[in-house]
Amino acid sequence: MASRPGILSDWPWKPLGSFKYMLLAPCIVHSSYSMMVKDNSEKDMFNFLILPFLLWRMLHNQIWITFSRYRTAKGNARIVDKGIEFDQVDRERNWDDQILFSGLIFYLANYVFAGASHIPLWKTDGAVMAILLHMGPVEFLYYWLHRALHHHFLYSRYHSHHHSSIVTEPITSVIHPFAEHISYFFLFAIPLLTLAFTKKASMMVVFGYVTYIDFMNNMGHCNFEIIPTWLFNMFPLLKYLMYTPSFHSLHHTQFRTNYSLFMPFYDYIYGTTDKATNQLYDSALKREEETTDVVHLTHLTTPESIYHLRLGFPYLASKPYTPKWYLRLMWPMTAWSVFLTWAYGRAFIVEGCRFDKLKLQTWAIPKYNFEYFLQSEKMAINKMIEEAILDADRKGIKVLSLGLMNQGEDLNIYGGLYVSRNPNLKVKIVDGSSLAAAVVLNNIPKGTTQVLLMGKLTKVAYALAFALCQRGVKVATMHKHDYERLKKSLTNSESNLIIAKGYTQMTWLVEDQLTEEEQLKAPTGALFIPYSQFPPRKYRKDCFYHCTPAMLIPSCVENVHSCEVCSNNLFLICLINLIIVAMFLATCIGGFISFVNIPNIKFHTRCIYCRIGCQGG
Repeated sequence: MASRPGILSDWPWKPLGSFKYMLLAPCIVHSSYSMMVKDNSEKDMFNFLILPFLLWRMLHNQIWITFSRYRTAKGNARIVDKGIEFDQVDRERNWDDQILFSGLIFYLANYVFAGASHIPLWKTDGAVMAILLHMGPVEFLYYWLHRALHHHFLYSRYHSHHHSSIVTEPITSVIHPFAEHISYFFLFAIPLLTLAFTKKASMMVVFGYVTYIDFMNNMGHCNFEIIPTWLFNMFPLLKYLMYTPSFHSLHHTQFRTNYSLFMPFYDYIYGTTDKATNQLYDSALKREEETTDVVHLTHLTTPESIYHLRLGFPYLASKPYTPKWYLRLMWPMTAWSVFLTWAYGRAFIVEGCRFDKLKLQTWAIPKYNFEYFLQSEKMAINKMIEEAILDADRKGIKVLSLGLMNQGEDLNIYGGLYVSRNPNLKVKIVDGSSLAAAVVLNNIPKGTTQVLLMGKLTKVAYALAFALCQRGVKVATMHKHDYERLKKSLTNSESNLIIAKGYTQMTWLVEDQLTEEEQLKAPTGALFIPYSQFPPRKYRKDCFYHCTPAMLIPSCVENVHSCEVCSNNLFLICLINLIIVAMFLATCIGGFISFVNIPNIKFHTRCIYCRIGCQGG
């Protein structure tokens, strides 16, 4: 929101929430009915294609969002070396308002203006007219409107809302108050209305012009340089006819320069071109892929989880594991994403952030949960993990942590398989078990004298049993073979390890595979604390379920602005990264990391990113 919001700052359909799309329903119904019922001579193909065009605009914008976030995570050609935060993501989440607005205008113009209905597919003279009108009146008027919006009166009431985003994303381009969007509409309507009144309009010109505006807007705000130098060397005058992402980025950092819309020649004419334009363009193109210090290697969970990634749809992450009916309608895209990840066949960058001087990245391998339970897939999974480790080693990465199901005794001996295969590895491979055990231990209520350990004996389970027995807490198991295995690993505290004779314990340490039958045996008021990456399904309303281990992230971490990884339960992604270096140093000197008491760490039981839980973002 602007610092001093003026009139018509909010979109009129803001109270409707997601139901705002119903505003288009009458037009869509009328358009579809006309195509099915009316004679061929009365059918208006342009009217019918408005809805598919709006969907194309949404897809076009989403492609830019995904591509931009992927490229900025890699770091090559990045312009502004800062991260974005929650307030920017929340401010920019309604980027589709302008698409809805344009749809209503298109339908209205189609019904009102005779020249905007039953238009042909293509008209060359109309295309030439649109280009000239954009280069002339639109660019000229926008330049002076933009300078006027930077006057204190208008800036504080309207345009400051857009400039709140110093580090831009593609969707930043359309984040303006409603009144400002109206002024832009009148500008961009100059070519379209002229074509309509002169009977020169065509579907390809109208849709192509709006797509051009979307493309240039997204490109100019993507925060990485994409225009190659050879293009300007081949066409020197192009620098006056097409701006670059670095050109417009300077406007967001300097505020008083580079006002042009898409064609910078008015900045050159009126002397408002930033002096650092060429220097920033060259330096951004020369910037190589960022060398990170720590990598967390995770994987996809379900086919729909691709939408919950930072590369996907941020708003889907606020309610993890909540079914969304519209995701079922997106099954073609889901199937296509599954095919792409299968064809890609190697780890890809999901996100990057910075902790003080440490650079952190999250990588994911294109495998889903169910594949980890297939014996036939284990060799392929291990190959992908090993290739990612070797790639990290070549890039000089110091530490790589194995997350989710990429670690396991059956799969790779908690990463030991890769160390034995590659004895000359310089990158340190860890699994974060000590940190996970520390968080679980801090979730156990004070005064607890006995716990029931239910589930597979993972590395975390052994660590929990050891720490609890050292504290004098009785650790009970239901199966004798689990008791024997734990007893072998404990040396001086085996007296606190017992075989349970019943299910009377009030604190249960469980895995995600805890069945309904097992949960029904727990006494009323029992507390289930998971030590696995995923929580168990909830079958009891008279018991308490703790969520998976999570911690409050330090405020100095940059580029933490999404809960997407929370929705996928990408277990302790960022927090493991933050502790890895300390673990690595302790490992190098042969030290022992106590997972019983870790001082100066605040524990959080909700989202590992947002400080108020997964409420938004």
